[in-house]
Amino acid sequence: MTSTRPPFRADHVGSLLRPRYLLEAREQLKRGEIQADRLREIEDKAVLEIIALQEDVGLLAVTDGEARRGSWHMDYIYQIGGIEEQSGDMHIRFQKEGGDVDVVFHALKVVDKLSLPSTIFERDFLFVKENTRKGVPKLTIPSPSMVHYRGGRKAVDEAVYPDIEEFYGDLSRVYATEIERLDKLGCTYLQLDDTSLAYLNDPAQRSLIAAQGGDADRQHETYIRIINEAVKNKPAGMTITTHLCRGNFRSSWAASGSYDYVADALFNELDVDGYFLEFDDDRSGGFEPLRLLPKGNKRVVLGLVTSKHGELENKDEIKRRIEAAAKFAPMEQLCLSAQCGFSSTYEGNDITMDQQKAKLEMIVEIAQDMWGEL
Repeated sequence: MTSTRPPFRADHVGSLLRPRYLLEAREQLKRGEIQADRLREIEDKAVLEIIALQEDVGLLAVTDGEARRGSWHMDYIYQIGGIEEQSGDMHIRFQKEGGDVDVVFHALKVVDKLSLPSTIFERDFLFVKENTRKGVPKLTIPSPSMVHYRGGRKAVDEAVYPDIEEFYGDLSRVYATEIERLDKLGCTYLQLDDTSLAYLNDPAQRSLIAAQGGDADRQHETYIRIINEAVKNKPAGMTITTHLCRGNFRSSWAASGSYDYVADALFNELDVDGYFLEFDDDRSGGFEPLRLLPKGNKRVVLGLVTSKHGELENKDEIKRRIEAAAKFAPMEQLCLSAQCGFSSTYEGNDITMDQQKAKLEMIVEIAQDMWGEL
């Protein structure tokens, strides 16, 4: 059987490993050995293979694996009018087994009023839509809160936005326009990726917000308000979900903490249709916050299968964990996925193509066993 709507019983976050030849082509472009149009052709080939992988394993949500992006969020954010890329001044400390990883990313600066010069990822989405045969084309984009979280008030020029509320309002309007345009393109499944709402469960991250001049205790409520403004005119035929994680860079993470701090506002105030939540290890805490999920149509996609390493989980253990989650939220409102993408940045996690496929196949098999549908 097939679920009538997304998020599906067996779903996935979005990003998938890039083929080696695509990574090599990106390097060739940097060295000037190929032109952008040639890279686009190579990306097309890779995306067709990624679409086929998802359809072959039985997934109903089909993305381009984010294969055309360098990162899951900045490629999108830099296309918003009024935002400029700032080189090499955003430091993030990631953690992984074996030690910390200090990474320097390009940052952003809001230098003019926000606008939407063109529909972001329009061409990329249409390629997936035109080439998907068995599933529902799904587009993943960073949530509006990520525009603020990557720098806070300091990244917003006070000469442009002396009142931060005006910035928040324009940000919501830009996203609302994007959603309206995506609807006209035929997008029926949109995911807003949001690390901020998961990060803010971590006291260290709330301290960072305070240092940036934000209201650490209520920043998650502000972000939820911004998102709600963006989606308030959501098209009737579109499903909008959000994905929360605590960082995903080459199998490392940036934050820890259960969902308790944001759960009430997340489930009862954020106006989305579903939540992709990571639960693959102790960093995410227990299932108890799920008790706050309101009865009804909202779904939680349990990220019980890790994308951070290749070892395949035990199917029976995953089933037991689904049953444990069902003690706090109705089984009919639950689904299953990997805890995050397999390649949030172009480098990818420490996992092979075969291991990635095995995990996706297992997610589909477990969903069929537990719910009798996908």
